Amino acid sequence: MAEPIEELEARLAELRARLREANRARDTAAVSRVRAEMRIAEAAWEAALAAESAEAGTPTDGAEPAAGAAPRPTETVPPRPPEGVPVREQVHQALAILGAPAAPKLISAAYQAFFAEPLATTKLASLRRDEERSFTSQRYSRPYYICAALTHDRLAPARGLLAVSSWPLERRIIAPLSPRTDFLTHAIGAAEHMQRLTAAGHPPSGEAWRLLRRFAFNIPGAYEGGEPDPGQVISAARQEAAVHQGTDDSQRQSAAARARAQLNDIQELFGVSSLHILRDTGTS
Repeated sequence: MAEPIEELEARLAELRARLREANRARDTAAVSRVRAEMRIAEAAWEAALAAESAEAGTPTDGAEPAAGAAPRPTETVPPRPPEGVPVREQVHQALAILGAPAAPKLISAAYQAFFAEPLATTKLASLRRDEERSFTSQRYSRPYYICAALTHDRLAPARGLLAVSSWPLERRIIAPLSPRTDFLTHAIGAAEHMQRLTAAGHPPSGEAWRLLRRFAFNIPGAYEGGEPDPGQVISAARQEAAVHQGTDDSQRQSAAARARAQLNDIQELFGVSSLHILRDTGTS
């Protein structure tokens, strides 16, 4: 039986506390064990969230279409989230599907594609700063924060890219090959979510098909005309990702190890900036 999402959130909070203790004690073996447990719990949490979103979908009214005018599956309205979902939760839901750091425009497109509700990019302008202020005042009080992707060389915030704090640090690093590997991850995430929706009885919307088509156009072997096949997109994206994965992983892991050795908790999530330097040196 799947673990309730509330229990997963409590377990993640406990694991984060254990991770901080192990990090402060410089117990690398314990850090590795706890991070492995966190990855498992995070994956379970994201799966539970996706299932919860699908269950909250608006069912069809059962009306039959007129003869000769049957609606195409691409016109099906996707499941809607509950009314009044905060912007940070909307962003988290989109990023959970995409699976890698993304720009506000893509986050907005993904949210509209899978939740039938627009997410204005203007609402995201100050979100990361708000999240940083919240984390600074009450660290780890939330299950996750919308944070920054970090450049592999300077460990500074990657311009225009948002990520999720519960992701492993390696996933939030942007190395030279990362834009392409992350694009492939986005395509796989969108295609897999479309498969989950279909299996749950919620055929993807026209917006979702258009989003997948945009990905498929730019992946060799992923598109043959008409509506793209999610399975074919996943296969083609994984095949190309395998070409870049080794080098990209190595660069990300090297940068992440340096970040863990050099940065504090705030900087690991939001990057090194002149503001952080001023705070660390006590300059006003």
